Amino acid sequence: MIIDIIGDVHGYADKLTGLLGQLGYVHNGQYFVPPDGHRALFIGDLIDRGSQQVATLEIAFAMLDAGVADIVMGNHEYNALAFATRDSNNPERYLRSHNDVHTRQHEAFLAEVPFGSESHQYWLQRFYEIPLWIETDYACFVHACWDVDSMALLKPLLTADNCLTAQALQTTSEEFTEPFDALERVLKGVETPLPDGIVMVDKEGTKRSRVRVRWWLDELRSRTLHEIARAPTSALAQIPIDALAENIDFAIKTHKPVFVGHYWLTGEPEPLSAQVVCTDYSAAVDSGYLTCYQLDTTQPLPLSPANFVQYLND
Repeated sequence: MIIDIIGDVHGYADKLTGLLGQLGYVHNGQYFVPPDGHRALFIGDLIDRGSQQVATLEIAFAMLDAGVADIVMGNHEYNALAFATRDSNNPERYLRSHNDVHTRQHEAFLAEVPFGSESHQYWLQRFYEIPLWIETDYACFVHACWDVDSMALLKPLLTADNCLTAQALQTTSEEFTEPFDALERVLKGVETPLPDGIVMVDKEGTKRSRVRVRWWLDELRSRTLHEIARAPTSALAQIPIDALAENIDFAIKTHKPVFVGHYWLTGEPEPLSAQVVCTDYSAAVDSGYLTCYQLDTTQPLPLSPANFVQYLND
């Protein structure tokens, strides 16, 4: 079987229909039917940013309901649940605060699905059906990072299919706890502190004292931040060239290929390493392309640039 692993759609339904058509999927009036021997897998972040939120969800979930696709949860689906759920420890607050940054990140979704509406409640319930990760005999699928230690910590909080419950959402939303840190690893990636006094500003204008790292590289502890950081060149310019990464306790503990989204890559698609592929090539910006990796389950390795398919919407 061929698994068509589709990157972060972010509410760009037109790009999604274009890519599915390019891959040979045909709409039968209810859902997109895959070519013989194919199955789709959405790697998370279906929502936020684009202007076709509901259309995107309807496409993906119709395929899920028809049994021809799988979905793993992205940090944006998780954030949508937390943004809409009151903190049981302080009912005057939400698990994800409604500050200006969080509201701006979520405004495209709420513009189509008004907060508290029947449609809003429907889609939130559907998000609870999405597992945080999927592991098969041939590969591992997760939105940001395949961290088996974090997953082991989260597993007792989840359903048998690795889906959130209301209590799991509450527990993983409580900052400065192990479940919170584990959830952050799985859905947002591995981070390391910046040197004292250094602050970077991300693409949305948020100031950060930590930086995401390229966890798929070997020997993270012995490399400089410039070698391993996932950050714009302009941001890295603020960091001393010889600053070393600190407190990175991570290793890939599987021999299977790992598939992720999340990282806003650009350029010609290629595997991140001999074992890791990212299918997020910045579809939510004009210069980016919705991207798929076609995985042959009978021969998952070696990974190859030739297996990528991009919808070139220019």
